[in-house]
Formats: sequence, structure tokens, C-alpha cells
Amino acid sequence: MAQLTIRSVPDGVRDTLASRAAARRQSMQEYVLSELERITAVPPVEEWLDGVRQRKALSETRIGAADILWARDEDRK
Repeated sequence: MAQLTIRSVPDGVRDTLASRAAARRQSMQEYVLSELERITAVPPVEEWLDGVRQRKALSETRIGAADILWARDEDRK
């Protein structure tokens, strides 16, 4: 496994991380690693949108805004 060093962490940030780790009964290393895993589990919005645009470009289906709004409103009745 790789190691990661972060320099110049402000004292307040370090204290907050330590407090949150303690609240979960984890070491700071365990806590920060779990947060990094959580952050990387979801793609950034820009990456997600690019994927949506690519799938949309490949799709033969085109649904107009009026049809979408009609279906939405019908579902609410």
C-alpha cells in the first residue's frame, strides 16, 4: 500500500480530525483513510456529467421537455 504525507496542516484542521476520529473510536489514520475512501467512492460532478453526456450522445432516444413534464405531472395525479 502507498503512504501519503500531508504537510502544513493547520492546527485547527488537525484538532477537528482528531476530535472526529475520537468520536468514532478510531485512530486519526483510520478516520482520515475512511474519509478518503468515501470521497473517492463517488466521481466528481464533472466526471459524472461527462459520462451522462456520452451516454446521451450514443442513445437513439430523444424525449422532449414537454413530454418529460407531462409524465412528471401525470405521476402526481
